[in-house]
Amino acid sequence: MTAPVRRLAITSGEPSGIGPDLCLRLAERDWSDALVVLCDRALLEARAVQIGIRVALRDYDPAQPAQASRRGELVVCDVPADAPVVTGQLDVRNADYVIRLLDRAISGCQSQEFAAMVTAPLHKGVINDAGRPFTGHTEYLAEQTDTARVVMMLAGDTPHGPLRVALATTHLPLADVSAAITQQELTAVLRILHKDLHEKFGLEKPRILVAGLNPHAGEGGHMGREEIETMSPVLDRLRTEGFTLIGPLPADTLFTPRVLPQGDAVLAMYHDQGLAPLKYATFGQGINITLGLPIIRTSVDHGTALDLAGRAIDDPSAADPGSLFAAVTLASALTERSAA
Repeated sequence: MTAPVRRLAITSGEPSGIGPDLCLRLAERDWSDALVVLCDRALLEARAVQIGIRVALRDYDPAQPAQASRRGELVVCDVPADAPVVTGQLDVRNADYVIRLLDRAISGCQSQEFAAMVTAPLHKGVINDAGRPFTGHTEYLAEQTDTARVVMMLAGDTPHGPLRVALATTHLPLADVSAAITQQELTAVLRILHKDLHEKFGLEKPRILVAGLNPHAGEGGHMGREEIETMSPVLDRLRTEGFTLIGPLPADTLFTPRVLPQGDAVLAMYHDQGLAPLKYATFGQGINITLGLPIIRTSVDHGTALDLAGRAIDDPSAADPGSLFAAVTLASALTERSAA
């Protein structure tokens, strides 16, 4: 029996950035799922001409049966922008438009109209400049789905195998990180990470490498006591429940070919501790996954790249769609596993 075709919502993100360009390039190949791009249709039409890509845009009709996306075509759920879009130039008047794209995808996932959502990059600064406090996709998705705690994880392939890096804290100033890593919060993060590695990624007994917060993982308390007083008690307690946790480990030697194969994922304590090495190893092909949500969400691993928006696809410096392609591929795999 042939499995039904699933719909995936693709939000096009900041309209003046590379999001629309990348979404158009989804039409360069066939997909096993029905991809629905949420964007201002007129913007896509104009950007297609600008970057020199031939694509037939089809209006999205949720009443019609889902059909696998085919090369040369793109199904568009038209969400009109609030102001004319100038490629490469941010406009606070379109901040609400970007949020509407997210809201449409979230509601569609909650109603099971969409099996998952994939997000192109948005610009947090312009949303805040418009007077709307906004920390990021991860936090907004948690708020809109009434999820108490989510975990941000990025993943990508390296010459030494797959690399998955989750974060104990996300978009926080460095000065606030230590206070945010409490025993309660660390326990919650590890439970979510362990659960989704097992259920969504199919790892029977996930092995998690846990980075220390301080240099040399605190050097036995001489460079900080968070590893001794906060982290180790949590790890010891969860080990008694069957968790495989290795650490706290010095972060400067954790991301090496000798250590990484010992785990299935890394838990870093703060944003740049984990994402700097991951992006060095996988940038342009990496994927952002939000763990702990009641819906499936993946994303690209990069920003809006305003300076690259609108460049012709035959220009060597044009935006690379590899990360979006990888995010769609992973979303498809996760939805297939969740439906099994």
